[in-house]
Amino acid sequence: MTETQHKRFQLVEIHLPVALTFTGLVAGLAIGTLLAESELIGPINAVAGPIGNLWLRSLQMTIIPLVASLLLLGIAQMARAARAGAAARRMLLLVFSILIAGGAVTTTMMPLVLGIFPIPEAASGFLASVPQGEQQLPGIGDFVTSLIASNIVEAAAETAMLPLTIFFALFALALTRLPEQQGDLLLGLFHALGNAMLVVIGWVLWLAPVGVMALAIGVAAQVGGGAFEALAHYILVVSAMGGFVFLGSYLVAWLIGKQNPLTFARAMIPAQAVALSTQSSLASLPAMLDSASRLKLRQETAEFVLPLAVAIFRATSPAMNLAVAIYVAHMAGIALSPTVMAAGIAVAFIISLGSVSLPGSISFVISVGPIAIAMGAPIEPLALLVAVEMLPDLMRTIGNVSMNVAVASAVDRVDPD
Repeated sequence: MTETQHKRFQLVEIHLPVALTFTGLVAGLAIGTLLAESELIGPINAVAGPIGNLWLRSLQMTIIPLVASLLLLGIAQMARAARAGAAARRMLLLVFSILIAGGAVTTTMMPLVLGIFPIPEAASGFLASVPQGEQQLPGIGDFVTSLIASNIVEAAAETAMLPLTIFFALFALALTRLPEQQGDLLLGLFHALGNAMLVVIGWVLWLAPVGVMALAIGVAAQVGGGAFEALAHYILVVSAMGGFVFLGSYLVAWLIGKQNPLTFARAMIPAQAVALSTQSSLASLPAMLDSASRLKLRQETAEFVLPLAVAIFRATSPAMNLAVAIYVAHMAGIALSPTVMAAGIAVAFIISLGSVSLPGSISFVISVGPIAIAMGAPIEPLALLVAVEMLPDLMRTIGNVSMNVAVASAVDRVDPD
């Protein structure tokens, strides 16, 4: 990939008020808890409710155009990377396998964990703004038919994320088969669309402290201080799913990369320390290169695989994003059939290809939202859960960084001299 091609896929940088958003969440929960029995809570909710719902709607309106543009760019970037040679193709095959395996582990383990450690009753307050109604599970024939939308505009209007995601993925692959000038023209259009949507969602997320606080007041007024317990439970359970990917990196390094687990663990400490302190895979790249050197990986392998992994690979994305969607579905009492779980894995896999180089708050919104919609889970609770994403994001980053180096070890092992 040339420098010009690389620059084509760069997106605008959005800096978000993460600490202020978390503060807004805590403040809203505290206000709602303290005033729950007061006569003031009615007038306060009358103002806070519309503000919170307006902010939530602003968040929702960006999902489809942002997913479309980022999917096209991400898949096109992967297709071009695959042309870099056999090592790149082997790396992408391993990346795809890890992403799907992560989703499969979550769909198996998450219901078991929630069975052992049930969601606190107070979490029901997060569903206060969710329309209530009986969920109808489609039959297998209806599900298969629904994979392809006869009218893509109608599918977008109905927020049918699975057929939309499949359409965008096929469209992205088709773009890579066009003559270069035509492909670049369309990619440039969707690049501009993605940047415009990122600017819009950046504006919306700058208002997150106010929007989250407004929503949190209503939640706390309904369930009181139990909301803090529910959020702590959510953080621990979702992070545990990322923990499986983190541990999986040691297995990949050992079984495929033939690295001694203790040697790999020692070599990863500096990179993991940087990952935890910066919560950025990109900022951890120099430390990852140092870890690769400690593991005696060939320099040409490390300098090819690790920057590419930082650009296109988020190992924990399907596992942790699915965990959030499953958590919200369980919270809402929605039964998830094997077919629905399979749909979730498919959407999580495809969406992960487009969630490249984005701040955690943005990637949370555009990644989890489509998965939840595809699985029939409400997305309204995501507006509050995004406020605590900085805590699960620690596990996301350390898992991604560790798996990146593990994949480099595997590619270095199988790539001939």
